Amino acid sequence: MDAPHSGRILRLCLQAGEAPPIRALRGARLKARAPDGRVCTARVEAFALFGGKPSDERLARTGRVDVQVEELDGAGPIDLQWEVTLER
Repeated sequence: MDAPHSGRILRLCLQAGEAPPIRALRGARLKARAPDGRVCTARVEAFALFGGKPSDERLARTGRVDVQVEELDGAGPIDLQWEVTLER
């Protein structure tokens, strides 16, 4: 969804593996891939606090975190069903 001032808010849901630490998400670059193959790069600007303050314990327990991102390459907008990974 569109963020109130700029960028977009993404609700990320862990699909497999171990949850990354919250510290690794701060300022991170994300690569999002659409079901049709399009790729968009985004940077995490902040954490959305809709469901409370994000923490490592909460992310590990629920597998979900809300982040505000700025899309960097104009290939979005990132939408439902896109697969998002940390870019390394």
